[in-house]
Amino acid sequence: MLKSARKQEKDEEGRMPLLDHLRELRNRLLKAVLAIVVVTIVAAFFQKEIYDFLLRPLLSSVGCEGGVVTEVDGKPCALLKTNTLLAPFTNALKVALMSGVLLATPVWLFQLWAFVAPGLHKGEKRYAYAFAAVGAPLFVAGSYLAYAILPQTAEIMLGFTPANVQNQIELDSYLDLLVRMVIVFGLAFELPLLLVALNMTGVVSGKRMLGWWRGMIVGLTAFSAIATPGGEPLSMLLLAGPLAVLYFIAVGISLLNDKRRNRNNPDAELSDDEASPLDLTPEAVGGVEPVAAPRRALPEQASGESDGSRSHRLNGYDDIT
Repeated sequence: MLKSARKQEKDEEGRMPLLDHLRELRNRLLKAVLAIVVVTIVAAFFQKEIYDFLLRPLLSSVGCEGGVVTEVDGKPCALLKTNTLLAPFTNALKVALMSGVLLATPVWLFQLWAFVAPGLHKGEKRYAYAFAAVGAPLFVAGSYLAYAILPQTAEIMLGFTPANVQNQIELDSYLDLLVRMVIVFGLAFELPLLLVALNMTGVVSGKRMLGWWRGMIVGLTAFSAIATPGGEPLSMLLLAGPLAVLYFIAVGISLLNDKRRNRNNPDAELSDDEASPLDLTPEAVGGVEPVAAPRRALPEQASGESDGSRSHRLNGYDDIT
C-alpha cells in the first residue's frame, strides 16, 4: 500500500524511471498512430469528396473541360494527368493518409501534451494550455489562406503559357504543392505565438520587438515571396499582410505583459548598470519584532601606574594589541 501511494505521488509530479518514460512514450505513440490509421481508413471511403475538395481550387480557375482544349473563355487552362498505372492508387493512398494526419491532429496533439504535461509546473501548464488553444486556430487560418489563394496563383502562373500549348499538370505534383503550401502557411501563422512565448519567458522584451519592425516587414515580405509558389505580388501580399498584422498584435501583447511585469518589479526603472539602493532597516519577519543587537562598549581605561612598567591601556587594549 505504501509502495503504491509512493508510485502514485511520483506519477503526479512526472518523476519516473527512464524505462517508465520510454514505456509511456511508446503507449502515447501507439495511440496516436492508431488514431491516424483509423481516420485514414475512414477517409479512404470518402475519397471522391476529398478529391473534389482538394482539386476544386485548380479546376474552378484553370481546369479544362477535356480534349485538346488550350483555353477556356480566353484564358489558358490545364489538364490533370497521371503518368503510370499505379499512380491513381498511390495518389489515393496519399490523399487518405494526408487526411488521416490532418483530421487526427487533435488526438495526436493531445497524446503529445499528455506525455509532456506531467513534467511542467503549474504556471507552465496554464501557458501551454493557452498557447495550444490559440495555436490550433492560427494554423487552420494559415492553411485556409493557402487553399484560398491557390486559384489566383494558378491563373497567374498559367498566364505565361504560349499560344497553342496545352498545360498538363501531374496530379501527384499538384497534391505535393498543396500540402507544402498548407504546412508552410499554417506554420507561418504561428509566428506571433512564438514571439509571445519568447516574451513570456523573458528572452526578449516588447520594446525590443517593436524596434525590429522595419526588419520584420522586410523579412516577412521576403519569406512570402519564397513561400508562395510563383512569388507573384498578389499572393505575396496576401501572405505578408496578415503576417505583419499578427506581428504587431504580438508586439502589443508583449508590451502589455512587460507593463504588468514592471508593476511588480521595484527595480524596473533601473538601467542594467545601475545598482538598486540598499535598505538596511531591519523588518519584522512573521510578526516577530527583530531583536536589537546589544551595544557593548569597552570603557576607556588608562593605567594609573607611575613606574612606566605597565603599558598604556586604551579601551581595554594595550599599545601592542
